[in-house]
Amino acid sequence: MSRDTLKTLFHPFASNVLAMPQAGERFLFLGAEAGIATPKGFEATLVAVQGLRPAFLQLEAAGAAPLPLPEGDGYDGTLVLCGKHRGENENRVAEALKRTKTGGLVVVAGGKEDGIQPLRKRLDALGLAVEHMPKYHGVALWFEVPEGRSAAVSALEAAQVTVDDRFQTVAGMFSHDRIDAGSELLAGRLPENFDGNAADLGAGWGYLSVMLAERSPRVNRIDLFEADYQALECAKANMAANCPGVTARFFWQDLAREPIKEKYDLVIMNPPFHEGHAAEPSLGKALITAASQALRGGGMLMLVANRGLPYETTLGENFREHGETCRNARFKVLWAKK
Repeated sequence: MSRDTLKTLFHPFASNVLAMPQAGERFLFLGAEAGIATPKGFEATLVAVQGLRPAFLQLEAAGAAPLPLPEGDGYDGTLVLCGKHRGENENRVAEALKRTKTGGLVVVAGGKEDGIQPLRKRLDALGLAVEHMPKYHGVALWFEVPEGRSAAVSALEAAQVTVDDRFQTVAGMFSHDRIDAGSELLAGRLPENFDGNAADLGAGWGYLSVMLAERSPRVNRIDLFEADYQALECAKANMAANCPGVTARFFWQDLAREPIKEKYDLVIMNPPFHEGHAAEPSLGKALITAASQALRGGGMLMLVANRGLPYETTLGENFREHGETCRNARFKVLWAKK
């Protein structure tokens, strides 16, 4: 998210197009990010909501007291920062409609890459009286919450998705509508006789952990680490539904900044390599380092990566041995031994 978009969000207030929220009013802030500089005279209390752990920690450090999921209703207004997923953005607007009082203000901001213009057209088509203004390479939209809002909420609210007839996901999380092809390649190479303690780093909605539990039914325990709060909630449901007899624990954690406290015999992962819209291979490298620190001597790391990502150097720096299990046109499965 560009800091410009954060400025775009507050520009209608700063330019006196919208009246400043007053002391005693409460504004929900969905998709909140650190770096908030409210205009002079913006006196309302902001209730920040952010489900991505790195951004959540940044908000905490700034003294914002964020929540991982929205709570409560009757807010005087809601601010919405758009992300890169259409379904997630629409769901945030639905949350704003549900939790803001009738006549309250909803302000939404995003850039072209966030789909802000299609979102504006979508809201117009739903009969919301949307006004807008461009600023700082983005667009701010706003409207008052109508009394009859239920149809718009139903149209915008993200429905739960069922993948492969057995995994529950929600729009906005990684590979929410299908099994990721890289994860599927790794899943077919997971051990079939593992009986120790395993960790799934960047577990998403739990696919690889379920596959490990099914291939190695004598696994002692699987710990799932994930930075997306909602994805981790789906992982809890998917583990309970697909392998209820397996002992599993769940950690909402930023592995690039929050060290793992346990030691494991096996680590599996499909590390993320994007942050926002940009490729950022350092995220994967940070997870490889975290995996090395979390493994016992003799422990094994198994990971899948896009073929072009240069993770072998990082593996060589952190492990005694490493190699490649297989590859296809897009992905490679790598292993490393502590």
